[in-house]
Amino acid sequence: MDNETSTGHVTRKAVLRAALAAGMAAPAVLMGVPALARTLTAGEAAPALTPACDDGDDPTPPQTEGPYFKPNSPRRNSLLEAGTPGIGLTVSGYVFGLACKPIPGVLLDFWQADTNGAYDNSGFRFRGHQFTDARGAFALTTIVPGLYPGRTRHLHVKLQAPGRPVLTTQLYFPNEPRNNTDTIFDPRLLMTVRDAGGAREAAFDFVLNVPQDPGPSPSPTPSPTGTPGGTWAAGTAYRAGDAVTYGGPGYVCLQAHIAQAGWEPPNVPALWRLR
Repeated sequence: MDNETSTGHVTRKAVLRAALAAGMAAPAVLMGVPALARTLTAGEAAPALTPACDDGDDPTPPQTEGPYFKPNSPRRNSLLEAGTPGIGLTVSGYVFGLACKPIPGVLLDFWQADTNGAYDNSGFRFRGHQFTDARGAFALTTIVPGLYPGRTRHLHVKLQAPGRPVLTTQLYFPNEPRNNTDTIFDPRLLMTVRDAGGAREAAFDFVLNVPQDPGPSPSPTPSPTGTPGGTWAAGTAYRAGDAVTYGGPGYVCLQAHIAQAGWEPPNVPALWRLR
């Protein structure tokens, strides 16, 4: 899954994402080690998403453009218009390069079917482009697309980092019956989706084939001799809400993880909050 490895260690993209979402700079110690991305509620399983971002991993897989793409879409973050029927949908996420660093200024061009499964080929309804912000984040406001023969429910998107090739792909919804019969469907492109008061909130993080400096060594920084006293201990499996002390102050765990040397609470604000 995207948030944890089979050994229970969180993925590096996840901690970077958590730090970005909290408006923090990712700790240098996490730039080369596994970490956490999108928070899941207790007992919630994550679907298989785009490959976890790490050195040498594949970027988000491409998919066919299809017959309905149109260039020159308007620049906008919302595809809604007055009186637009359909179930509201927001899609948010980040765009990372191959070293798990966010990429600002990435062009994202979205297009989709309306609630009846039809594309607007004469105008630009449900078409629009935007750019990632300084944190590599994007957000789209639209509706859940309708179904049409032969396809499951999906969104189209083209992404282009400054000076890099275009990635054309599609995003999918979990638990759709047609996912099993759509020959184009790719489970690596599933969004995480939840109900939100009659609407839906979805999330997806893209990984582009953009080389980046991987940063510090993947080896965690070892704890210095004479570690400050406290209840925090490497090798302990912590859950969100757990409280520890380290070097005097108290900390509250923000995301479940197995503690490692170098991940002491003062070093990882994505995992620990000062009480």
